[in-house]
Amino acid sequence: MKTPTFSDLKAFMAVAEQRSFRRAADFSGVTRSTLSHAIRGLEARLGVRLLHRTTRSVALTEAGEELLRRISPHLTGLEQALEDVADTRGQVLGTLRINGGQEAIQLLLQTIVPEYLARYPGVSLDLVVDGRLVDIVAEGFDAGIRLAEDVPADMVAVRFGGDVHFLAVASPSYLAQHPAPTVPDDLTQHQCIRQRLPSGKRYRWEFSRHGQSISVDVPGTLTLNSSPLMVCAAIQGLGIAYVPEVHARSALEDGRLVTVLEPWCPPIPGLCLWFPANRHMPASLRALIDIIKQG
Repeated sequence: MKTPTFSDLKAFMAVAEQRSFRRAADFSGVTRSTLSHAIRGLEARLGVRLLHRTTRSVALTEAGEELLRRISPHLTGLEQALEDVADTRGQVLGTLRINGGQEAIQLLLQTIVPEYLARYPGVSLDLVVDGRLVDIVAEGFDAGIRLAEDVPADMVAVRFGGDVHFLAVASPSYLAQHPAPTVPDDLTQHQCIRQRLPSGKRYRWEFSRHGQSISVDVPGTLTLNSSPLMVCAAIQGLGIAYVPEVHARSALEDGRLVTVLEPWCPPIPGLCLWFPANRHMPASLRALIDIIKQG
């Protein structure tokens, strides 16, 4: 029997872990046809079917389950060994995959990525924008970027960027017809521009003052899933919006919007780069963390 190649085994491991040729192709940076060809060749060499394929799903056969169990620690160890050897020569290589929200990835691009890629041209940086709070380990990411309050308790978090300031804002025309709220409970008497989270749930507006915290399921006839669009709606006089200051800043400066409930809107801890504590840290991730801490 001809010995399977390292790339064929990696192709099988990617498809087996992702349970999808499409996701495995995205993860590996190759085409689905390349993966399919590699799997067919591997099955031919071994003389056994490893995957059950349909047009909608992929499942492991019993032989596939056994092969994945046996090779997974060895392939992972080999990749780590190669990274460690490269690291001893002062090289940082490989692919670094990071998941985060739109604003988090945008901030990373503006502040860290240019210096990182200039220092480490041997790294392929794969940044994926996703509104969901995903399981980065299960979905094949090295790290994620989220607000500090959203980072799971069992993960390591490295602060990235400053605090985040959410503000309740409305147009002067809206406030001319509706008395401005003075406490969060007053919002129940207002038209509020509600926010739909990536999970599908509506966001309950959260406020705090003098150690007192309150969340309000605000009323409103308009729901959006984009902070910039919520700002646009508020400018049009459609109600009160609750958004990160960065999105409303220009409209506040030119008077199209004004703040309400400002004493109830203190800054909160901002973004964090987060990753598992119990996994081998690739040199590419360690290098990124060093640049973030230097900033």
